[in-house]
Amino acid sequence: MSEPCSTRVLIELFRGRGAHTDPVACVADVTAVWAGRVPEGAPHSIWQLVWHMNFWMDYDLRRVRGESPPYPVHNNESFPPAPAPLDDGEWRQAQARFQGLLADCAAITESGPDLLEREVPPTHPSQAQRASTVRAILWQLLVHNSYHVGQIALLRRALGIWPPPGGGDTW
Repeated sequence: MSEPCSTRVLIELFRGRGAHTDPVACVADVTAVWAGRVPEGAPHSIWQLVWHMNFWMDYDLRRVRGESPPYPVHNNESFPPAPAPLDDGEWRQAQARFQGLLADCAAITESGPDLLEREVPPTHPSQAQRASTVRAILWQLLVHNSYHVGQIALLRRALGIWPPPGGGDTW
């Protein structure tokens, strides 16, 4: 019997294979200056989106590890207060954290069905209304990241810095 939501597909998508742009490559060559720019009409900068993805990956990975992190009262708590990083060091730190958290997600995905099918207790009432196995949480993270990496690709296009050196769809 095949497993639901193939683990292999989940791993590949976290690593940017298949229909997804590699999320690490999508931000790796972006400078702190570009990361902090917000094109006219855009709600966020690349910096803010990477910070936001880092926030939610960290939050959900902590839940998977058995912790009970506080759920933000407002969505703006999951974004940095400023549209740009303070400096190159802060941006490089966010990029490294992004890569590390994605690697953690992929590693958990590869850990096997015993862990993947384990139920994770909700930490907020909204979580009690949806599946909360480790596998379900990883799929939620993947889809959330996919949405925001798509926004980053669009921001890069608007800023004239697409595609990344590793390539990306240009159609």
